[in-house]
Amino acid sequence: MLTATEATVDLSKDELLSLFRTMLVIRKCELELARSFQKGLIHGACHTYVGEEAIAAGVCAHLSNEDVVFSTHRGHGHALAKGVPARQVIAELFGRADGVSGGRGGSMHLFAPDVGLMGTSGIVGPCILQATGAAYSFTLLASDHVAVAFFGDGCSNNGAFHEGLNLASIFNLPVVFVCENNQFATEVAITDSGGNPNIAERAAAYNLPGVVVDGNDVFAVHAATGEAVQRARSGGGATLLECKTYRTRAHAEGMDDFTYRTREDVDAWKQRCPIKALRDYLIADGCATPDELDDIDEEIADATAAARDFAAASEFPDPATASLHVYAADDRTVTEPGPNTTDRELSYMQATLEALAFEMAINPTIFVLGEGIGQRGGNFATTTGLYDKYGPVRLRDTPICERGFVGLTTGAAMTGTRPIIDFMFGDFILDAVGEIINQIAKMQYMTSGALPVPILLRGCFGIGHSAATHHSGAYYPMYANFPGLRVVVPSNAYDAKGLLTHALRCNDPVIFLEHKELLSSKCPVPEDDYEIPFGKAAIVRDGTDVTVVAIARMVQLADEAAAGLEADGVSVELIDPRTVSPLDTATILASVAKTGRLLIVDETFAPCGVGGEIAAQVVDQGFNDLDAPIKRLNGAHSPTPYSPTLEAAIVPSTEQIADAIQDLMAE
Repeated sequence: MLTATEATVDLSKDELLSLFRTMLVIRKCELELARSFQKGLIHGACHTYVGEEAIAAGVCAHLSNEDVVFSTHRGHGHALAKGVPARQVIAELFGRADGVSGGRGGSMHLFAPDVGLMGTSGIVGPCILQATGAAYSFTLLASDHVAVAFFGDGCSNNGAFHEGLNLASIFNLPVVFVCENNQFATEVAITDSGGNPNIAERAAAYNLPGVVVDGNDVFAVHAATGEAVQRARSGGGATLLECKTYRTRAHAEGMDDFTYRTREDVDAWKQRCPIKALRDYLIADGCATPDELDDIDEEIADATAAARDFAAASEFPDPATASLHVYAADDRTVTEPGPNTTDRELSYMQATLEALAFEMAINPTIFVLGEGIGQRGGNFATTTGLYDKYGPVRLRDTPICERGFVGLTTGAAMTGTRPIIDFMFGDFILDAVGEIINQIAKMQYMTSGALPVPILLRGCFGIGHSAATHHSGAYYPMYANFPGLRVVVPSNAYDAKGLLTHALRCNDPVIFLEHKELLSSKCPVPEDDYEIPFGKAAIVRDGTDVTVVAIARMVQLADEAAAGLEADGVSVELIDPRTVSPLDTATILASVAKTGRLLIVDETFAPCGVGGEIAAQVVDQGFNDLDAPIKRLNGAHSPTPYSPTLEAAIVPSTEQIADAIQDLMAE
């Protein structure tokens, strides 16, 4: 373990006093927050950093505002060390508008991108993946900036730790992983939760250097970090630092602290106070007198009291702003293209490849991650030929670690690049659903719009070709439920090109789902650059008797059914929503007002599905226009079987759609 006796103290008086000030700012702010919690001024959890100040101070001393930090729930110290004013931290925990996150985050969600604090998270693990993603951005943009992830010992047993270190290693990324081993993950000792409790040793499994540091010794932390940051800046890759320390307050304020550890242990660690150790050194070395240090202490105490008073006087956020910044502000005007008059036909996959190739040529911040998307060109030819043009940084083959590379793209998008994830099948990305829902979908909101996350997640779904239950899932109803995500489900090549182009230019995260039974289908597709804006349904077929709303492959089957019924005098108006979030209810309502009847056809399950939402909207806003009950035709509420006869039995067919339309006409 690296300690002060091994670390060379080669710092000026100003640098030493700066470390002392940073540590004091953290300590006094945290103690003020603890008192404020007891007074009821803090409305939620409060995780203090008391006892660990040497780590944040020693690490952040090497970082500029352009170097970025990602942290975890115990992040006040990192925020303060990175340069966030104490008054903004305290105001945030007070839930006030002047808080660093505008009162949206509280103790565990602090964001200040202007000083390189890219966020703290109440979920264990994402900080590692996001820091890895920021380092990927720095590599793509050819900068010499460094990303840092702070996390606790509990995170070392999380999948994100292993996936993140592996990705940083194989991509040789400029990132420093700082494990603050305070001996307990909440109340579980590291000796009880890790098969190998020596966390730094785990770096060797990923061919990375692992360094054990006395986390209460600011000189040791400073020296080890200096080497790690220099290694990262110079292209030497990542480092894992295990800083052994101890939190001397409870996991969170108000929690019982002595059911899993003893008062004697806590008192013993208090005697190893990092601030006292630095003070004693400064006096013994002649860098400062006791009076000088007392003056600094008094100055920071006064500043902390003023910060508390500022926070207490700050207004609470305006309730009218509670739902702002869920989606990115967009000042681009996108006009839906006019009639498609071209004779040139492309398949669905050719059309999306054309859109991607065009956009990559004009936007150097775009890169693609996925399994087999490099030289191979993708499992469904989604990136054919692009690797030869743009190389392995912009077309990056990944290990099979969906949570890892989805989390990576979050940090990348937050730091100036535009990632695309090609996850092949919709079922696979479920391993990363926590990163999608808890991080990607919420980031713009939590940062009040300061950090858009323009991530495109694309992949196939749908029943067909005996793919069975792990290669057929269609989960767009689930994703459409969550604020912050755009969910796109094209039904043809023309729409797919225009919608993908729009997805590559908007600043919202987009789930772009492509039915595998449509990939080879062809239709006329203009060579020109065009966009189809989200939330604009297509009227595929004009009609007067019944409205059919169909999604993805069901559009083609419904069109076939409608063509067959035309001979019987049934006029079907067929609507393709194209996006299920946002959903164009206005076009559907206008059609229902004309026809008086509505059938919704969707391959996904009926319970809690998109069809139920469409039906609810029509009943709420267009009930008086209905001449018959709304009907839904869905796939069976069942996993997808393998055998062709079983598979065919659980998905709507053209014949079933035609029968459903005729039944509705008879109502």
